Amino acid sequence: MTAPPSPLRSWAFVPARGGSKAIPLKNLADLGGRQLMDYCIEAAKSSRIFERIICSTEHAGIAARAVALGIEHDQRPLELCGDEVSTRAVILEFLERHRNELPDLLFIVEPTSPFLRPKDIAALLERMQENPVAVTGQTIAQPPHTHHAWNQREMRDGQVRFIFEERKKVFAKQNKPVLYVFGNLIACRTAELLAGGDVFAEPSVGVEIDWPYDINIDYPNDLTLANILLKAGLVNLPHMHRNSVCAS
Repeated sequence: MTAPPSPLRSWAFVPARGGSKAIPLKNLADLGGRQLMDYCIEAAKSSRIFERIICSTEHAGIAARAVALGIEHDQRPLELCGDEVSTRAVILEFLERHRNELPDLLFIVEPTSPFLRPKDIAALLERMQENPVAVTGQTIAQPPHTHHAWNQREMRDGQVRFIFEERKKVFAKQNKPVLYVFGNLIACRTAELLAGGDVFAEPSVGVEIDWPYDINIDYPNDLTLANILLKAGLVNLPHMHRNSVCAS
């Protein structure tokens, strides 16, 4: 009988800069009486799989909130705080500074994904555990019918056309291939990242999640929708009720 694989050591990395524009100081925005960043952090804590949960930020208020929530704060270099700086660049700088103590996996836990659930974190860890050749993993979700790639259009000089017209002709409406978009969580093998790999490098395994747990907060309307969903009881986040940290 083959012995089960040894547990993979995992850290959670929470990229939370203070310079958002569409929603000023978005990571501290109010969502259901809590601050936006609280949601992903409470999910990470409740999953109980992480040795460390680290919030990377240059903003004093975000750093203070991270500490209040009981996680670590890593001071992000100011040169990595601009709009054009990729999350991968921020992660690599962090990994280089911790090269001698790194875990097997780094989970990228985005504050803009408030409906992340502990069970999805655990499921993605299990999927990475079961597939040692996978260099990354991600949660995925099916897009609405109208957002399917076969229905996407472009407009040039006022004329609208289907982008995938030829493929669209091949498949009847009921027989479209199932496609997915990114969900709300990424897991990466740290060794692969340091070797130059991307956060979505292949082979990549997936864990499917349902709407509305895949909602991402980019614009004010996204925040409005998330508040409506919470108020209507359409998301189930019991881990948010187990912590008494106040919103202010």
